[in-house]
Amino acid sequence: MKKSLRWVLIYILVSAGGGAAVAQSEKEMAEEYYKNGDCPKALTYYSALLKSSFEKVSLKNYTSCIIKTKAWSDAESFYKKQIKNDAPNAAWYYLYWGVLLEAQGKVQEAGKKSDQAIAASGARTELKREMAEEFRAINKPEWAKNILLDARAATKRTDIFQLELASVYRDLNDPEKMIDELLSYGMRYQNTEVVQNMLQDFTKDEKEQSLLEKVLYDKIQKFPNEGFYNELLIWYQIQRKDFYKAFVQERALDKRFKHNGARLYNLGQLALQNLDYTNAGLIFDHLVKEYPKGQLYPVARRMAIFAREEQVKNTYPIKRSEVQKLLGQYQQLVDELGVNARTIEALRNMAILNAFYMDDFKKAIDILQTAIEAGKHEKNFVDKCKLDLGDIYLLQGEPWEATLVYSQVEKSQKDDVLGYEAKLRNAKLHYYKGEFLLAKAVLDILKHATSREIANDANELSLLIMDNTGLDTFETAMRQYSSVELLLFQNKKFEAIDSLKSLYQRYQNHSLTDEILWLRARTYIKLDSNQQALEDLKLLYSKFGHDIYGDNALFEMAKLYQEKLNDKDQAMKLYQELMEKYPGSIFVAESRKRFRNLRGDVIN
Repeated sequence: MKKSLRWVLIYILVSAGGGAAVAQSEKEMAEEYYKNGDCPKALTYYSALLKSSFEKVSLKNYTSCIIKTKAWSDAESFYKKQIKNDAPNAAWYYLYWGVLLEAQGKVQEAGKKSDQAIAASGARTELKREMAEEFRAINKPEWAKNILLDARAATKRTDIFQLELASVYRDLNDPEKMIDELLSYGMRYQNTEVVQNMLQDFTKDEKEQSLLEKVLYDKIQKFPNEGFYNELLIWYQIQRKDFYKAFVQERALDKRFKHNGARLYNLGQLALQNLDYTNAGLIFDHLVKEYPKGQLYPVARRMAIFAREEQVKNTYPIKRSEVQKLLGQYQQLVDELGVNARTIEALRNMAILNAFYMDDFKKAIDILQTAIEAGKHEKNFVDKCKLDLGDIYLLQGEPWEATLVYSQVEKSQKDDVLGYEAKLRNAKLHYYKGEFLLAKAVLDILKHATSREIANDANELSLLIMDNTGLDTFETAMRQYSSVELLLFQNKKFEAIDSLKSLYQRYQNHSLTDEILWLRARTYIKLDSNQQALEDLKLLYSKFGHDIYGDNALFEMAKLYQEKLNDKDQAMKLYQELMEKYPGSIFVAESRKRFRNLRGDVIN
């Protein structure tokens, strides 16, 4: 008896295993036929599989094959039987039945099937989520919205599926509801990061951005003590690089929540990094006025001067009288706070201004020595000063002294950013001297530097050397061009212009021609010789518009017409041309912003 019972059990187990193997084999066959586009055979296997066990992918592929073969009546009969025999999965059968009817052009009937799918999902919240995802995947956002709202109604909760509904409203081009869902989610969970990421993806359109800003202002007025909306508005304004508006909001938060200026200081630094020197100065000036006895006072005061310094250095032509004012402001700061760790950066700035803009090299070196002595316990600061000292030697025409100091920093900061910076300056020194093989060897190492800025600079100079050397035995053109770059480093702009004119006449068919024109145009801009700059940019664009400087030339021309020549229409035309001709250019975003400003768009 025991023996026969054992054989019965073995038979059952083997049969079950064999059934599973057959099912697995049928699935593989179905998928193979489906991949090969043999839908009639795939349908046979899929219908058999679905009768024994439900699988969403199999149903999806079955429906796809029905649409391809147009076997509508077979499918209708199949769906009806499956809904009756497989009630737990009826919702999915209704969903794909709706897809099938849509493919036949029976839109109203398809809509009814989607309603039946929603009803069949019952109170199963997770099922509704999955079905909403599927509705979105088949480009049916309206159906996705309906099932998600049905889930809310069934659970009597308005706080579920907020991120999913935000995505659906985005699909439906309903930015107001999309923003409302995201803000509600962020407010409930105080999760600004998720909301910011989704808003960054969703609010690409100008109207959507304006709506977001309006909604946030409304929320802040309604809930003035709720920091979440303020945080989000500041983030949005920073994304837009509107640092003045961000400053206004951050100033209010600073006062209300007693941040003691720390966040304002970070905002000022961010404005500086984005070259918004005016608003950076405004922010630092506010900190100086608001916290005269705070810890941030010395650095905020120095940064306020530094922001004005950057503005002066980037407004052409650079006026010595403005540089002299800056030197006076730095000196007042040093006189007030003394020569110590709090003022060593101010001293360093003074040395650079004296050397590069006042041609007072002796005074610059004396100030640097004072700064080095005061900051001798800060290795990085001392090495930065040594790099400055090397630059001053190069300004004076003493390249050997310069390379000596650069090399000291290379050794001192071997595997750090300052070490890479020193190596880059040594490479440029080799380049200025016409030692191209030495320069390129160093630059090729620096291409892999940890600092992206240094790596980019190294790569750019390396390519310039590679593209323009080896063309003649003596590399005459390249040597003359690199010597012009040294003149520009030494602020000898008029001498550089004369040399560039001569170079252009001599090498009009050389690979350096576009580089010569680009460098000459930029030098004219720094001399405020705008018509000459414009002529060179036009020539560069007409001859080399297809090359790497095409979008650069177009953007600089547009800026000249806008900022210097007051020709609004021509500037708009060129910005438009840049956006159309160079859609992948790094200047597209700025061109669009400037174009809209010139057109008079209200950009919040």
